[in-house]
Amino acid sequence: MPKLKTNKAAKKRYNYTATGKVKRTTANGRHRLATKTPRQKMSRKANAYADKTVEAGIKKLLPYGN
Repeated sequence: MPKLKTNKAAKKRYNYTATGKVKRTTANGRHRLATKTPRQKMSRKANAYADKTVEAGIKKLLPYGN
């Protein structure tokens, strides 16, 4: 059976946790930070988990983890 190709765009955006969940970065934390409050900026630093409805699709794009 041939090797499966990893989707490079998904590789840059998602990681797997040790338990198999899909981890992602939070949105809106790159630019236009002057208009955001310190609390908003702090909450953008934390990572989030991908929704269960899209997790199966992400796992198809990343067949070997990262």
